[in-house]
Amino acid sequence: MTAPAPATATAVAPLTTADAEVLLGAARRAAEAAGVAVSVTVLDAGGHLLAFRRDDRALLISGETSTRKAYTALQLDSATADLVDAVKPDGPFHSLPTALDKPLLFIAGGLPVRREGRLIGAIGVGGGAPEQDHAFASAAVATLG
Repeated sequence: MTAPAPATATAVAPLTTADAEVLLGAARRAAEAAGVAVSVTVLDAGGHLLAFRRDDRALLISGETSTRKAYTALQLDSATADLVDAVKPDGPFHSLPTALDKPLLFIAGGLPVRREGRLIGAIGVGGGAPEQDHAFASAAVATLG
């Protein structure tokens, strides 16, 4: 009698540069439809840059904020909009932004990207109001299905 084979995890395709371009384009189209100039950053699961674009009229700082939002969403596997209260003075992550060397930013606009329930990357949008940036990132993630 042989023992049953151990269950193996199924491989999930990583976030590709083609996926990143789809995300970037969808976020920019959503922002353009709202009349907002933005920057969009897409990171892979390792935190490496896959795509970045800053609209000509977007504030210069939006490039930095979009990247930090994406990084925060990736590292904490959570929408940055859901983390805003966590860094308030009485929140559980109050000291996290200053405790690390990494560029975390707890402002809405960053979302993890998942495939088949697994984290494969993140997107960050900066340049609009936080609620707008979150909506633009959400519209982009919805395009990957």
